[in-house]
Amino acid sequence: MSEMPIGIFDSGLGGISLLREAVSILPNENYIFYGDNLHAPYGDKTDDEIAKLSFDSVNYLVSKGVKAVVLACNTATAASIRALRDDKRLDLPIISLEPAIKPACEKPGDGKILMMATLATTRLKRYKALQSRMPDPSRVINVPCPGLVEMVERGTFAPEAYYDILYKLLNKYNGMKIDGIVLGCTHYIFIKSAIERYAKSNFKGECAFYDGNAATVRQLGRVLEANGLTNLNGNASVEFCTSGDRSKIYPIFELLMNHKENQSVKEEN
Repeated sequence: MSEMPIGIFDSGLGGISLLREAVSILPNENYIFYGDNLHAPYGDKTDDEIAKLSFDSVNYLVSKGVKAVVLACNTATAASIRALRDDKRLDLPIISLEPAIKPACEKPGDGKILMMATLATTRLKRYKALQSRMPDPSRVINVPCPGLVEMVERGTFAPEAYYDILYKLLNKYNGMKIDGIVLGCTHYIFIKSAIERYAKSNFKGECAFYDGNAATVRQLGRVLEANGLTNLNGNASVEFCTSGDRSKIYPIFELLMNHKENQSVKEEN
């Protein structure tokens, strides 16, 4: 059973950023990536719709014979992780990804923390509960970012292509002291340089960047070890699956797997 693959699920292709981290940190494992591209993005759907789609996607990966599933989608995690883990029919570890506001808020400072995410993530109870546990919840400014996911899914990476949409989303904070920016959607990691360029031009403060990908993969490794599921013989093979049009989506998958981005994003411990 230890040699069975790990399933990684995202509503679209943003979870490839976590997949790349997994391949780097756990190179002896094999992976199946499933993107629910037919129904992406999840950010504008109701809580019940997101939960149903998440269950369908996890069940698909289970049917493919995976030994564990990673929800590489903050929105899916917030909407469905508790129900997924409570479902007795899903007899395998399910690892979740959440916005890395904890390390951002634990770092001393008097500036604000921008938490950039989908609208669904910022409104769901699980995320609101997470924010309420921070030392100073009011320090966190939640910034819903409609439109960014769609641009990444089209394979748009040039920083200059994002200035107008980032201005629309962030201009109300121009001139503010920003201690940290949390990339609360796995898609945003692919455009970190565009967000960083905007931040340096318009905000004061350190504007340190945070995401939870590496911490999630390390947790995956601990869970596999605790359950006797660690693979010592794999070679980081990746099988790509999608609910959408594979002929159109697979080239973007390959592009994202090989995309070079500034890697200075800070990790959640």
